[in-house]
Amino acid sequence: MISAEGVSHAYDGTAVLRDVALAAAEGEVVGLIGPNGSGKTTLLRTLYRALTPDRGDITVDGARVGAYSPRALARTVAVVTQEAHGELPLTVADTVLLGRSPHQGALQRQSAADVDIAADALRRVGAEHLADRDLGDLSGGERQRVLIARALAQQATHLLMDEPTNHLDIHFQHEILGLVRELAVTTIVVLHDLNLAARYCDRLVLLDRGRVVAAGDAEAVLDAAVLEPVYGIRVDAVRAGDGRLQLLFRAPSHGVPLAHDHTETDDHTETHDHTESHEHTEAHEHTGIPAPDQSGRVNPRM
Repeated sequence: MISAEGVSHAYDGTAVLRDVALAAAEGEVVGLIGPNGSGKTTLLRTLYRALTPDRGDITVDGARVGAYSPRALARTVAVVTQEAHGELPLTVADTVLLGRSPHQGALQRQSAADVDIAADALRRVGAEHLADRDLGDLSGGERQRVLIARALAQQATHLLMDEPTNHLDIHFQHEILGLVRELAVTTIVVLHDLNLAARYCDRLVLLDRGRVVAAGDAEAVLDAAVLEPVYGIRVDAVRAGDGRLQLLFRAPSHGVPLAHDHTETDDHTETHDHTESHEHTEAHEHTGIPAPDQSGRVNPRM
């Protein structure tokens, strides 16, 4: 289980998280949703200790996240972030093998079992044919699958994902999130696509202006009366052929108020730059996965 209580944070005096609480039970998939700048990724970063909030507590399996060593945290929590380009040259196979680092001792080489686990992770995301390619030569969608494979290779009990379907085509969006559901690990995932969130998440947490606006199952959270004031767009709920909730969106009609339209003004200023310019931090920096040195070799962390 991973939980946050009373989490607040500000960048340069601008509040981006305000008394946020959430919890993901064992094996549960929780989706973080909300408009750009609502604080989703900032909240996710507090959960894996990439960011220390100004106030509040983060716990993993009942222990404060700050009590974990980097290696112990990496064995417990795997992270898929929106990573920046420009990495040192590594093959796809070597990149995925980095996920095994938390399970190795200092200066220990990868075992045959590590190689098998990494190969299986690539197979599960449909990227085994990329094993010998350089990571920097891949398309955005291919890179995303490789980074997810690296997280799978960690074999952690918790998985945190920041927009894992970014750059993926429709087929792989559903395949990756279907895979996440099958993993039976505690998962918190940031998603922009509300229909994907409705289909693959057990519960949703809707953020707006750094606050939790709604939390619960898809039927409760993805309601027009909840979504329209947050997103500023018309929402119609229908049923797909399999009975699942499906949302349709349309621009609001001129002069016709949205459901529960609000006109509140507060101290909120545009937080997009604050909450998303800090997001593209390499996952290995905070989760115990070592970075390659200037020669491209991986130095296991003591």
